[in-house]
Order: sequence, then C-alpha cells, then structure tokens
Amino acid sequence: MKDIMGMMQKAQEFQKKAQDIQAEAAATLVEGNAGAGMVTVSMTARGELRGVRIDPSLLKPEEAEIVEDLLVAAHADARRKGEEFMTQKMNEITAGLPIPPGMKLPF
Repeated sequence: MKDIMGMMQKAQEFQKKAQDIQAEAAATLVEGNAGAGMVTVSMTARGELRGVRIDPSLLKPEEAEIVEDLLVAAHADARRKGEEFMTQKMNEITAGLPIPPGMKLPF
C-alpha cells in the first residue's frame, strides 16, 4: 500500500511540474531565422506565433515568392527551437521515471 501512495504522490508532483513547464513554455519566446536573418519569426515555445520581421529589401512584388519561402523556413526554425525547449524541460522532470520507450506524454 505504501508503494501506491508513493506512486500517487510522485504522479501529483509530476503533474505540477508539467503544468509549470507549460506555463514557462507559454512565456518563453523563441526566434527562427531564414535568409541570413532577412526574415525572423518569433513564437512561444508552445507554438503560438507572436511576430514576423521582414527586411524591407524583400518587400518588392517580384520578391513575393522568396518572402513566402523564407517565412515558412523561419517558422520551421522557430518551431524546432520550441520543440527542443519542451524536450529539454520534459527530460528534466522525467529523469528517473520508468516511462516505457515510445510513450508520448500529453505536452
């Protein structure tokens, strides 16, 4: 019975830490860049887009397709950074927990 109580306490601690990480991720901004910094996308580590910066030299009608491609690349870069942030934080709180390989946590 003591083991079950310990497991429940650990589960509650884990849940609290996971909630803290979610709050931290919502407040953490990551930036993705493309075109040597000519396009920058900023977003939260949870994936909410917060801003886009485009170098004025790209704002020509004939450059539209390039700008579109750079926006996609910058967004992908920012998203990767956000995912790395979340992975690092989850690894910190799951260290030592017996989580089966391949099991995805709901964060």
